[in-house]
Amino acid sequence: MQHFAAIDFETANGQRTSICSVGLVIVRNGEIADRIYRLVRPRPNFYSEFCTRIHGLTYHDTIEAPSFPEVWEEIAPLCAGLPFVAHNSPFDEGCLRAVFALYGMPYPDYTFHCTCRASRRTFGRALPDHWLPTVAAACGYDLHEHHHALADAEACAAIALRIL
Repeated sequence: MQHFAAIDFETANGQRTSICSVGLVIVRNGEIADRIYRLVRPRPNFYSEFCTRIHGLTYHDTIEAPSFPEVWEEIAPLCAGLPFVAHNSPFDEGCLRAVFALYGMPYPDYTFHCTCRASRRTFGRALPDHWLPTVAAACGYDLHEHHHALADAEACAAIALRIL
């Protein structure tokens, strides 16, 4: 796979619509062409203690951030025509579908590929688990700042370039 957009969402709470940050890495011809990180004002706009412990973001970090439609208006042209790649893609695709529905936005026919599933096929039981940091390390990528949306999208891109 030489052309794709690796994407990662972080959420503020247990609602898939509560996207609070997005990381996007555009890969063209097997090379990273662009990196985008945006904070998003989530809906519903509250943070669970659990989610904040995971990614470190709080209500105060995103209170002035743009809404999802504003952020997606900027991002959509960059990934037009590209398939998405995500680690545990059902989560990220589920978030994207949920937030499109919340805002009444027509959902394009996006294609998602999952690096977690690909890892299971590629590495099987050779890895102790198929979590993003483990798979990234197996692919020669040192993931720092796990659960920062851009760092996770970069790790996902590195994995996709290696095993997809």
